[in-house]
Amino acid sequence: MKRILLCALTLTFAAAAIFAQAKRSQNNPLSPARDASVTINGKTISISYSAPSMRGRTIFGPNGIVAKDPTAPVWRAGADNATSFHTDADLEINGLTVPKGDYTLFVLPEPGKWQLIVNKQTGQWGLSYNQSRDLGRVPMVTNKPPSPIETFYIKLAPVSGSKGRLDMGWENVAASVDFTVK
Repeated sequence: MKRILLCALTLTFAAAAIFAQAKRSQNNPLSPARDASVTINGKTISISYSAPSMRGRTIFGPNGIVAKDPTAPVWRAGADNATSFHTDADLEINGLTVPKGDYTLFVLPEPGKWQLIVNKQTGQWGLSYNQSRDLGRVPMVTNKPPSPIETFYIKLAPVSGSKGRLDMGWENVAASVDFTVK
């Protein structure tokens, strides 16, 4: 009887510990949800993504966790669900016309250059990429930040008048592209 009681108590404590760990994980995920938005000329542009951290890992390059599969070099620009992009206005992003609406953003990260991909498919898991649904691709300006960027970020900011900028950064890469609200 004591053995049964001891087993029951042990299982109860183990279940409580597992529940507590699961609860902590929900409140502090490894790649928390983030939003970036900007309003220019009364029109809102917004991006929703999950922000992974380096946590001691190599991110880019031949041994990195991003684009290490040469058959699938497109990155979801974050973690978990695909990165969603919404614009209340028609945009021009470095020569690409983007009609107002909803899109998914991907990145083609190559050494020394990144391409921003605006894709018309929405609502998919982050690894579901269909190139035939691309609205277009535009080059981003890349540079090396002064120190490693631990947590991936996306920022949107006004520049002047009807112009804005989209910035991304992680590990040893900061990338940006300007856009115009039409």
